[in-house]
Amino acid sequence: MKEQNEAQGLVASLRAYLEELQETGVDGLPFAETAPSSAAGPLKKSAPDSIAFPASAPGMSVKTPSEAAGGKGETLDELRLELAACSRCKLGETRTNLVFGVGNPHARLVFVGEAPGRDEDLQGEPFVGEAGQLLTKIIEAMQFKRSEIYICNVLKCRPPNNRNPQQDEIEQCQPFLLRQLKAIGPEVIVCLGTFAAQTLLESKEPISKMRGRFHDYHGIPLMPTFHPAYLLRNAGMKREVWSDMQQVMNLLGVEVHKK
Repeated sequence: MKEQNEAQGLVASLRAYLEELQETGVDGLPFAETAPSSAAGPLKKSAPDSIAFPASAPGMSVKTPSEAAGGKGETLDELRLELAACSRCKLGETRTNLVFGVGNPHARLVFVGEAPGRDEDLQGEPFVGEAGQLLTKIIEAMQFKRSEIYICNVLKCRPPNNRNPQQDEIEQCQPFLLRQLKAIGPEVIVCLGTFAAQTLLESKEPISKMRGRFHDYHGIPLMPTFHPAYLLRNAGMKREVWSDMQQVMNLLGVEVHKK
């Protein structure tokens, strides 16, 4: 009976591990007819565990979905082409431009916002208005250039009059966001604002409760923080955002200069 229970536990663990691999994009495993030589060393896990990421871990290495899939998969250009004439929801009828994303296609750090606004809709680029200018300052304070990171939104089209995104719009866009993030394979994701954080983490918890600590998103550390537009109205909250960004810097191995 004991051996049977152990066997059942092993099967359950193996099933959970294979499901985790599938979630990160791995759809097959190599088959070896003979056992690997002991000289080859221990086998390495192909996908990251869901772990609690420390608030301060300089140089910490986190395996991303694209790494788990062997670095092979669709590119951002391929995904952008697929979305170019998107009419999967009603926002396709009212947008001026699709706002796909901008930045380094292999960025270590990705910022995810809610949805394009008026300026973004006109220019076809995320975070180009006043809130975008503040985001650029935050990025530079983190010792990055805007061109070195990647910026995108959950929704790729502007909701009319900047209203809140609706559930059907989220359902159509969210799979493309996941594919977009897998194509980039970042080491860290920063969610800007309540909507983006709640969507990616599938949570109803307010941003004030989620921020300040890392969460797990498909094996990638995710830090929720306040939206730059919120900071424009509540300058006193900049201290909290900077605290969040310092944790991100530590995780990326970027030295935080004391002021």
